[in-house]
Amino acid sequence: MARLAMALFSMIATILASVGVVVVLVAGYGTLLPIISAAFAGLGLAVPVTWYVVKEFINH
Repeated sequence: MARLAMALFSMIATILASVGVVVVLVAGYGTLLPIISAAFAGLGLAVPVTWYVVKEFINH
């Protein structure tokens, strides 16, 4: 289960961090702090999303 979680986390974290950065850039915040904050927010959000996805994979 840990290997599955690590593999999924690497993909989910990359996607969510990228989406956060794109949203910040489209909103017009092109400075360093909002971009880094959005990337870290995506990484933080990736932990519960990965937990949920792995849990669903295991249960079904």
